[in-house]
Amino acid sequence: MKMSTEKKQICIVDDDASVCRALSLLLDTYGFAVQTFASAAELLSFVVEHTPECLILDVHLAGMDGFALQQKLNSNGLRIPIIFISADKNLKFSKRYLKAAGSVGFLQKPFNDQTLVNLINIAVGKSSLDKTKKGKSV
Repeated sequence: MKMSTEKKQICIVDDDASVCRALSLLLDTYGFAVQTFASAAELLSFVVEHTPECLILDVHLAGMDGFALQQKLNSNGLRIPIIFISADKNLKFSKRYLKAAGSVGFLQKPFNDQTLVNLINIAVGKSSLDKTKKGKSV
């Protein structure tokens, strides 16, 4: 069995450049291809031609927030696994809500690196299964 050498594409949307930089460096060491975006609008322009394996979305973004972005992607037929992140300590979500929103998980900043990587691996596995079941669509 031949192993795929293609790096899995992970997109990070966070308006904090230092978070994007740190996560990009971290995920690169795990062999992921990482693209960062400062806004939902930037990501939407990107997904017109590319379909990442997983999205890491900050909940609080200027303009369109992470939840609105997820709804926009879904309404356009894009079901990309999502990991929501936030520094807001007052946010509380039920697992049922997150699953309904298409989320693999939610992490509060600062979070454990290995926990994030574990969630990404779950998301990448889910993404691969979804593509196998119904073919890639953009």
